[in-house]
Amino acid sequence: MLRISLLHAILSTLAVALLIFFLTFSIHYNSPSSIPTNKNMPLQETSNPQPHFGLLIGILTRPDRYDIRHFLRLVYGTQSSPIARIDVKFVLCQLTKPEQRVLVALEIIRFDDVIILNCSENMNSGKTYAYFSSLPRILSARYDYVMKADDDVFLRLNPLALSLQTLPRKDLYYGFVIPCPSMKPFVHYMSGMGFVLSWDLVEWISTSPIPANNTFGPEDKLVGEWLNRGNKAKNRISDKPAMYDYPGTNGRCSHDLIPNTVAVHRVKRWDQWLHVLSFFNVTKDIKPSKLYNV
Repeated sequence: MLRISLLHAILSTLAVALLIFFLTFSIHYNSPSSIPTNKNMPLQETSNPQPHFGLLIGILTRPDRYDIRHFLRLVYGTQSSPIARIDVKFVLCQLTKPEQRVLVALEIIRFDDVIILNCSENMNSGKTYAYFSSLPRILSARYDYVMKADDDVFLRLNPLALSLQTLPRKDLYYGFVIPCPSMKPFVHYMSGMGFVLSWDLVEWISTSPIPANNTFGPEDKLVGEWLNRGNKAKNRISDKPAMYDYPGTNGRCSHDLIPNTVAVHRVKRWDQWLHVLSFFNVTKDIKPSKLYNV
């Protein structure tokens, strides 16, 4: 009888010890504050470096373009920059079909990277204005820069961040100036392939009557007109030749792929995408594994 009582006591003690161990392990596993640190170690050695600035990239596309959105998630989901917090969102106008309401809702649940504006899908009837003017109202936090991009452009996120790193955080208008041969960003406007505005200009667009009363027409050209009429964007940068159209697609706007590329526009066919992704060796970081042979 004594042996049985002793065995019960040992088992009870072991059970309590195991319970405490698993609770402690669970707390340690889930709580970043429980990670051991050396109190004598400088803070910068125990924490990740903070990004220098924030960039929102809004890719204007249409609800039915499910395939391109999923593809671009792969393209941008495998890129990052140590100097910038970069968020990529897909910008749509109002959903009009029952299947869109289901399929786009699933995208939102899974990826949380869709913005749906209060507008009708259009080419030159105000979607760009709706995008910029809505952001100060719908975003919970501001960014340093906001980019508008097409869904047929390949952006290299770290070179883009490096290009922006030393530029002013205010009154900035950055992109590829039109017409193609021009190197004068104060004379014309930036191509719709992808241009960047500093946050103060986004706020100005959201409140000024100048863009609000001029939303119909070639939208990228209109942005340049808004800024000129408002005497805005004192800092204008045209990043040529790092931004360009895919080789052979658009005359003098095109040239061969180059290593210091920031953006390649008019990448519309899958063979063109394969050429671009292969040139920049985007799969170089794939890890070796017995599970596949690529």
